[in-house]
Amino acid sequence: MNQALQGKRIVLADDHAMVRLGFRLLLESAGATVVAEADNGESAVRLYAESNPDVVVMDVSMPGIGGLAALERLLAWDARARVLMLSAHHDDVVPVRALRLGARGYLCKRAAPEEFLRAVGRVAGDQRYLDPELAQAVALAQLSGSGNPVESLTEKELAVFLKLAEGRSVNDVAAAFSLSPSTIGTHLYHIKQKLNVQNAAELTLVAMRNGLLEA
Repeated sequence: MNQALQGKRIVLADDHAMVRLGFRLLLESAGATVVAEADNGESAVRLYAESNPDVVVMDVSMPGIGGLAALERLLAWDARARVLMLSAHHDDVVPVRALRLGARGYLCKRAAPEEFLRAVGRVAGDQRYLDPELAQAVALAQLSGSGNPVESLTEKELAVFLKLAEGRSVNDVAAAFSLSPSTIGTHLYHIKQKLNVQNAAELTLVAMRNGLLEA
């Protein structure tokens, strides 16, 4: 029984039901209670408002607005929200952004189960947590500004870039963010300028090189 998790109320946000089940079993075995589950960013924000949990465990890559935009909305709703972000990808760009936006912790999904529980426990105790495997890369990126052109994207541009890099159309992305296609088109123009890319295939390539998409 994990004392740090005893009696803690958790919201899980991940679009894979099997992943949520695994997390639920781990958390409940450690004495926590999963009070709600979301499969997209919008639901995560709504369920947080309804259930007022101790911690939100949220995947970066989800349908709709995605994890980073959901994190931003959550913290606009409640600046004290404790959020642990999870990602299947090993990179430094997204963790830096997530922590800058106000996430309490960040963990790669490849971590061992006991590390996952340690991370949730730390965040539940209102402490910061960063995956040990990412810590050095994140520290270097924050010190140097990393020199990575992806770092020059604004929060909104990064969110749009991640969706477009997955192969989503401008209209799809516009619908996900409740914005007009012309607004997404403007973001796309700025993204292409900053990243020096010409088309969607090159966007995907940049995302893969930065560990933001699975190869």
